[in-house]
Amino acid sequence: MIDRSLLMILREVDRTGSLTAASGRLNLTQSALSHTIRRFEERHGVDLWRKEGRSLRFTEAGDHLLALAHRVLPQIDHSERVIADFAAGQRGALRVGMECHPCQQWLMRVVAPYLAAWPNVDLDLRTAFRFGGIGALLGHEIDVLITPDPLDLPGILYRRVFDYEIVLAVPANHALAAKGVVEPADLSSEVLITYPVEPERLDIFTRFLVPGRALPRRHRTVETTEMMLHLVAAGRGVSSVPDWLLEEARVAVRAVRLGPDGLAKSLHLGVRRGEETALHLAAFLDLAQATGLVPQPAPAE
Repeated sequence: MIDRSLLMILREVDRTGSLTAASGRLNLTQSALSHTIRRFEERHGVDLWRKEGRSLRFTEAGDHLLALAHRVLPQIDHSERVIADFAAGQRGALRVGMECHPCQQWLMRVVAPYLAAWPNVDLDLRTAFRFGGIGALLGHEIDVLITPDPLDLPGILYRRVFDYEIVLAVPANHALAAKGVVEPADLSSEVLITYPVEPERLDIFTRFLVPGRALPRRHRTVETTEMMLHLVAAGRGVSSVPDWLLEEARVAVRAVRLGPDGLAKSLHLGVRRGEETALHLAAFLDLAQATGLVPQPAPAE
């Protein structure tokens, strides 16, 4: 068996050139150091060094173990520092999963200060999951789930980040812009543009159109928020989006309420219950909640 103490002795003897100096560096007595080496030599039937006058000369076996010490000990030293950082909550990996397509713009406000405050934490963002966001969280594929549709499960703890309303984005000169409030039947002649999500997971369908026994004339999907809003501004259709997104958009579109009561929503961050106290994870949750929906300044002209 080759243990760490043996490798440390060989490294220090090589560095200092003597048993006396090496024992001082390692806080060992010279007899303890010699005993460790002698026990290894007797067990394995090899000599690790020979004395030549007042100096030591490594044998081939000693040179082999010395090379091993130079390769392995720095990795062990590094790992000990990493483990100490883990224990102090200063290092780790944070995998954030997102089920909210328009939320990436908001999330970037959280990511930048978090990366600056936690330089030793590897942050990863994921939007595709094998078994959905909840499955990814419970299956340890991700550590935090950003979702507007939390499921009440015993293994997950949610923190509400902010409330918002889903509104209908229409061109500024559209007839619906003057109404202020639209009913499901008003969309029967419209092209509805949404993110590429199944209709049964879209509130515009599940909470507005289907209960109102109405469907749009056509339903099309696009990948990005910016493209969606530009299509709306160009009169190519209408879209359901969070109200806060339109408040920050630099596109000529208007927000119209969906029904007299509107479609209220909340954004939540979900974590596995019992892990919310990990310092690097708790810091992310706190920062996300503090960021909320702080308005962003308009770009300079």
